[in-house]
Amino acid sequence: MPVQTLPSGQIAWQRRSMPARLGRWFAWLLGVLLVVQCWEIMNADTIWEFVYDAPQQAGDLIGRMWPPRWSVLSVLWEPLWDTLNIATLGTLLGVVLGVPVAFLAARTTTPSPLVARPAALLIIVASRSINSLIWALLLVTVLGPGLLAGILAIALRSIGFIGKLLYEALEETDAKQVEAITATGATKAQRIAFGFVPQIMPMFAGITVYRWDINIRESTVLGLVGAGGIGLQLNASVSRLAWPEVTVMFIAILCTVAVSEWVSARVRAAII
Repeated sequence: MPVQTLPSGQIAWQRRSMPARLGRWFAWLLGVLLVVQCWEIMNADTIWEFVYDAPQQAGDLIGRMWPPRWSVLSVLWEPLWDTLNIATLGTLLGVVLGVPVAFLAARTTTPSPLVARPAALLIIVASRSINSLIWALLLVTVLGPGLLAGILAIALRSIGFIGKLLYEALEETDAKQVEAITATGATKAQRIAFGFVPQIMPMFAGITVYRWDINIRESTVLGLVGAGGIGLQLNASVSRLAWPEVTVMFIAILCTVAVSEWVSARVRAAII
């Protein structure tokens, strides 16, 4: 029930009106119908015999993956290094391209609210709408397999992430500091350099490190479509059903992600 504050300051319960109650029941009914419809769609293509057999199959797969074949580590160092390079260079390129897009998208810094801002927002939405794996698949088709496709895929995905968070930070900056700089007769470039940039630098550093941490995870699977990194080796081992090698690769990926998480956490702590 909604709450009403009386003139005396006391809080009293107020019964909802009939249209409000009917609207709530109608919303609940739509929710139930949506759940039932989704369940029917899921059941249409689900073979439940496979689902019932899943625990046995999972146990059999785990048995084939153990013990790990540690000898494969000798050929994993270079793919792991390639994965780190893909994530790092892709993040740097995403920052270089994403920062100007953010300044064009923010209401407080855009040079043209009617042209530049909608174009920048379109770039951000397009970048965030397509997963990095899809970007990699498209780029491998255009550029061929290799690290370049992976780096560009990570960069194109990072533009939207960095641009969106950064332009929101620009719109939330303290206007008084910018007004004080404007009162001194500063140009627009000087207002941006001395009014906006100092306020968003901690946020910018945190966004960059956080995106690099995400890109480490995403770059491990880009090799599945030919974009380089440890994913290539993983795909080859899965194709040969060499499950003990897959176990070692999973452990290597887990350790790499854990180290990147530790590094990003330390950097964010130092910044904040």
